Amino acid sequence: MSLRVTVVHACQRAGRGGSPTAVVDETSLTEAERRAVPIAAGTSHVVFISPEGDRFGRPAVSLRFFTAAGELPACGHGTVAALAVLAAQARTPEYEAGLRSGGRTFLGRAAGSNGRYEAAFDPGPVDLRVPGTGEGEAILLALGLNRTNASARCRIASVGRPRMLVHVADREALGKLAPDLPHLREACDRLGLLGCYVYSTPSPDGRAAARMFAPSIGVPEDIANANSTACLAAYLADQGFSALAVDMGDSLWEPSTVTATTRPGPEGLSVRVGGTATIGAAYLI
Repeated sequence: MSLRVTVVHACQRAGRGGSPTAVVDETSLTEAERRAVPIAAGTSHVVFISPEGDRFGRPAVSLRFFTAAGELPACGHGTVAALAVLAAQARTPEYEAGLRSGGRTFLGRAAGSNGRYEAAFDPGPVDLRVPGTGEGEAILLALGLNRTNASARCRIASVGRPRMLVHVADREALGKLAPDLPHLREACDRLGLLGCYVYSTPSPDGRAAARMFAPSIGVPEDIANANSTACLAAYLADQGFSALAVDMGDSLWEPSTVTATTRPGPEGLSVRVGGTATIGAAYLI
């Protein structure tokens, strides 16, 4: 392989950290070669971008996401990274495109300059449900949480692939988590979940912290996970939260923040999620 890769630090906090994400122009590669890109680039994810001309007066772009374990139907921080690169390529301070991935088309926007952009997108409808009897017990056990106390606050949430939302009291409890990753992967695989997103109680202004464990897709812990934050925003909308700012990545020494907003609409709840992205080095692998 000889590919030009741009590494974008997606969902940064105060200009630091963020999730390093490889962004590559679409090219002819096998699936095995695509899965090798994040390994070679030193990132957890890669997004392949493929311009498709214009549609309805705005650029149309197809996105494909991969980890070392395989293709994903969606990736939130990968979408943020792609929007930053697309805005830089367009050389415009405000960029808007129709994006296509995972069988759906949605709107994404980015604004900024000099390699630093604020990006947000529509993650699509969020499906939420209460776990069935005994469904989440193995996950809570793998996390080291009290199954009786925690199970009532769990939700299965999906914007393409399901994951479990797990509530803990505060940031201290979140930081102390040391999950049994082999058992967590086994439980997630059995339930068809990509992982679990553990979050702290939000402050009244919507500030919270979270950790995303996704061993089933080859990511023991994600630095930033925008789609899970969108799921959390949809879940908490009925509890009076219309905006969230969720800190992630501190346990990995990569401080990140994902923002999400919700508003009711004629077709149901509308969610937008995103963050700050800084375009880093580009090189050949």
